[in-house]
Amino acid sequence: MRINTLVPDTDGDLAWPPFGQNKRSIVAVGNFDGVHRGHQAVLKRTVDLAKSYGCESVAVVFDPRPTVVRKYAQEHDGAELPVDEFYDDPYALTDIGTRLDLIEKLGIDRALVIRYTMAFGAKSYQYFLGQLVGKIGMRNIVLGKDSRMGAGRAGDPKSIDSIAQATRMFEVDVVDDRGPGEVRVPLVNTPEAAEIMDKVNDPDNGLTKAERRALSKSVPNHPARVWSSTYVRYLLSHGHVEKAAEILGRPHEVKGRVVGGKQRGRTLGFPTANVAEEVSGFMPADGVYAGWLIDINPDTQEETRYASAISIGTKVTFGEPEARVLEAYAIPPLDADGNPEWLDLYGHRTRVEFVKFLRPQVHFDGADELVAELKRNVEQTKEICK
Repeated sequence: MRINTLVPDTDGDLAWPPFGQNKRSIVAVGNFDGVHRGHQAVLKRTVDLAKSYGCESVAVVFDPRPTVVRKYAQEHDGAELPVDEFYDDPYALTDIGTRLDLIEKLGIDRALVIRYTMAFGAKSYQYFLGQLVGKIGMRNIVLGKDSRMGAGRAGDPKSIDSIAQATRMFEVDVVDDRGPGEVRVPLVNTPEAAEIMDKVNDPDNGLTKAERRALSKSVPNHPARVWSSTYVRYLLSHGHVEKAAEILGRPHEVKGRVVGGKQRGRTLGFPTANVAEEVSGFMPADGVYAGWLIDINPDTQEETRYASAISIGTKVTFGEPEARVLEAYAIPPLDADGNPEWLDLYGHRTRVEFVKFLRPQVHFDGADELVAELKRNVEQTKEICK
């Protein structure tokens, strides 16, 4: 997959890459954060149409997420987020590298990564459509049913199709990317509100429509598509990694580099990889999970998967409540004598995949109780990640 990064000028205009005089394209547009099953449906349709028409399949991807850019502008008197400034986006499910990897696996020919700016976001959807047709030869645009684009998010599928019908310059293909309906998500994401919303969203809890409606009204909330980045974030924020994986079509992951810690895990018999540098991806709720640590060899770039007991949270048992950390105990292979091999992961880039929530973080009275619980968690992980 070819990748072009486009940075708007101060007026929000782009220098589009050459596509060839007679080249036509089938285009999907969005943030694609998480590349969940709704995004996958849109992107797969883009690939299929491109193959059928002999066109190039193109994903136009915005980065950073518009929410990050608008927040920066609000906090800095309308200023643009500097291109060369690091921006922290803890609510992004996936970083741009992961998004592009996932998009490529779906068969997209080219990705145009547009550096989202306030000036670019002020352009009308009519202007943007004209650019797509005139600059990259858009034949079809593939949209999800709830798609919006342009200033004020005014460009919905109906209005975009009206332009397509009037100009006859391109066609619109609308994909149902919403999944099985809608759910309700609390406006204030507290454990108490989440517990109520989980009951509202559960179709098998035996509540009548009236009871469900009354329960929903007891907590301020808003609707969200089941297949949406918003709902995936909500699920992960409460440790529901299995439900999140159903929407993503794969286990949720974070990426980072292993750094040295206080080596307390080694003294307890459970040496952990402290994934604390260059971390990207939405961090699930505090707790202990069964999952996988994928080690990326720094010399060969080969990947090795280890079933892992993963801990997210603060070290309250040892009086260290200030820092939230991710640590993974990668279950090592056994040598010829049946002893665990030593895994040296310091400095390695890793991916951590979350498969199942095991328990919340709790305070233990001492190291012995903690070790007993860790042994149980490791056995659970072995059973889950066979």
